[in-house]
Amino acid sequence: MEGVVQGVGFRPFVHTIAVRHGLSGLVANDLDGVLIEVAGTTDSVARFQQALEQEAPPLAVIERISVRSAEPVYLGGHRDSGFVIAASRGGTTTGATAHDRATRARPGPAGALIPPDIATCADCLRELFDPADRRYHHPFINCTNCGPRFTVVRSVPYDRPRTTMAGFPMCAACAREYHDPADRRFHAQPLCCPECGPVLRLVDAGTGNAVAGDPLVQAAGLLRDGRIVAVKGLGGYHLAVDALNDRAVRTLRSRKHRAEKPFAVMVPDPAAAERLCEVHEAERGLLGSVRRPIVLMPRRTDAELAASVAPGRRDLGLVLPYTPLHHLLCAQMARPYVLTSGNLSDEPIAHRDDEAFHRLAGVADAFLTHDRPIHTRADDSVVRVVAGSPLPVRRARGHAPEPLPLPSPAPRPVLACGAELKSTFCLVRGRRAVVSPHLGDLEHPDTLLSFTEGIAHHRRLFGIDPTLIAHDLHPEYLSTKYAHDLADATGAELVGVQHHHAHIASCLVDNAVCGPVIGVAFDGLGYGSDGTLWGGEFLIADLGGFRRAGHFTPVPLPGGAAAVREPWRMAVAYLDACGDERDRRGDGLAVRRRNSDRWEQVRAVARTGVHAPLTSSVGRLFDAVAALLGLRDAVSYEGQAAVDLEQCADPAVSEAYVARVLDDGRVHGADLVREVVADLRAGSAHEVVAARFHNGVARVVLDVCRSLRETTGLALVALSGGVFQNAFLLDRTATALRRHGFRVLTHRRVPPNDGGISLGQAAVAAARDADAWSREAGGAGRSRSGT
Repeated sequence: MEGVVQGVGFRPFVHTIAVRHGLSGLVANDLDGVLIEVAGTTDSVARFQQALEQEAPPLAVIERISVRSAEPVYLGGHRDSGFVIAASRGGTTTGATAHDRATRARPGPAGALIPPDIATCADCLRELFDPADRRYHHPFINCTNCGPRFTVVRSVPYDRPRTTMAGFPMCAACAREYHDPADRRFHAQPLCCPECGPVLRLVDAGTGNAVAGDPLVQAAGLLRDGRIVAVKGLGGYHLAVDALNDRAVRTLRSRKHRAEKPFAVMVPDPAAAERLCEVHEAERGLLGSVRRPIVLMPRRTDAELAASVAPGRRDLGLVLPYTPLHHLLCAQMARPYVLTSGNLSDEPIAHRDDEAFHRLAGVADAFLTHDRPIHTRADDSVVRVVAGSPLPVRRARGHAPEPLPLPSPAPRPVLACGAELKSTFCLVRGRRAVVSPHLGDLEHPDTLLSFTEGIAHHRRLFGIDPTLIAHDLHPEYLSTKYAHDLADATGAELVGVQHHHAHIASCLVDNAVCGPVIGVAFDGLGYGSDGTLWGGEFLIADLGGFRRAGHFTPVPLPGGAAAVREPWRMAVAYLDACGDERDRRGDGLAVRRRNSDRWEQVRAVARTGVHAPLTSSVGRLFDAVAALLGLRDAVSYEGQAAVDLEQCADPAVSEAYVARVLDDGRVHGADLVREVVADLRAGSAHEVVAARFHNGVARVVLDVCRSLRETTGLALVALSGGVFQNAFLLDRTATALRRHGFRVLTHRRVPPNDGGISLGQAAVAAARDADAWSREAGGAGRSRSGT
């Protein structure tokens, strides 16, 4: 049996239903998943198999049940052993009988899947706050239905000696539970109690000494006093501070070098969430799910929260406690607290103790830590709801490494190396695509190291030795360079995948579709197949290939990367693309007055094209409009200007600006800018201008898609790319398309931003490989272009 069937209570479940149906045999973990041998009447075996599929534990995901009839041979050669739970086996045994699999351990690739880390279940939570329970206030309480999984696993099969709990021998009471098939802690690998489990301690950052007294009580006291505490979670350290204390939050921003990007806030329960945000049914379900993501929700106008938590934002990111430690800290605090990634700006989250104490020494005043090691880092997942459906922003803890199924199997194993920003990688064997947790931006050396170490760990854990390595076309991406180096070292084949094709492919996989579709890929920047910078693309695409059917007319990117950091430069470029000379000069506009000392210089750079590559990016168009509205001339994090523009837009406005669409599919984005400028000069409110601009972009998408439907017959549209994280734009675009008879695909399980690129690359590489094998089988010969 294959799928997510280890670490989810599957073996005791199998034991229970086998005994219920009077069967003899065995169940054991191995590298493929779970092996089962049963003997009994034909009817009882059939009922047993039906129960396997219909009554599986809630955290289990059964991908395949392989059944083979054979002469029963019981564990140890005894035919009257009843039904037993056997020790895990270390070898893969595909094609062998259950007895062969149970009695032979031989080297082979791992096929079992490790479940993600799961939030504390209701049963454990009751025990946690029950003074009569032996695990009362135990910060590491867990059972088969909850607790750490992926972040503590070192190798497979998933057994305690192969996890970071190996150094904690169980006491007699825990051992009885661990070996009792009727107990919900049967073979719960992180099982422990106050007698035998990890030890919590509070360490003063200045002295390095443990603080006397109850660590939780003392940590809560520090937080109430306005101090910053680093808290060791499931996948790494977080930085906590009182969310009502503005001075403390500003201190955290200063020390963390995170000037404006919003902080997430942990609240103790749904009622507390509803006091801060408008929580609807979909958001409530996400908040309370076993995955416990950070959920972005509209902020209440009367929300009691420090202004510096999410400056200028109309939404907040809230998360409920997902470990017993967080539950206990919430109980001690009795108020919301900021819980943000334990890192400095652009670094990966710290997960090893020595690393955290070193990197966060100048940020945290104290460390609430413990001695259970974290083997694999995993930051918090982030999600928002658009039109009642979840839209992932960051996929990590609670989701990774749960596999995503490809629409068709990959003939050979694939490693996809992803993009440069919001980095992830993806490993594929057969139909399974395992996407790594969010890593961050590879430009930071520690993130690059996390990327390379993560690939090595995942390859070992899932037993995947790639023969195809997919990468972005951008030659300077560090992920691309890694792919080339690995291919040189291993002899694997390289497959280059265009950035926006990968975006659309990830959306197709997310929706179990192969295509073809009209793919709309809007983002900041991506290397085009013609060597220019794309970002406002209309593609006719399936998993195997694409053609560029339309795009926004390119404008210069004056100063290159400087234009990404300073959106006013894009205002210069777009104004210069307008027809009216007054607009081209920016006469009378506030954005020109604010930047008058460099305006003509930047305009000259844009006109000469020197250090001003052309780009069709819609993300940069959003930057230009944000600067025109005076929202943002410079950004402190990627996408900030576009976020500000979304936050500014009035949802009650339905009017839309109009942009010309030429017969060849080119869109004049400068037309939208011209209308923005006209409205500004007429004194229109910024909220109205921002909304009309958003509606105008949605109208452009509709116009181009209607035109392409006439020429291709396609009525299926896939929306992807980081621009479609914008809930206002996504909702208006999808609604307009559906109103005109299109079926619309949006992201549900992987982000539309570059965090989904690796999945798209893997799917494209697999599809091309399958096509090549098919051509070879048909006598056409084997060919791969790699582009």
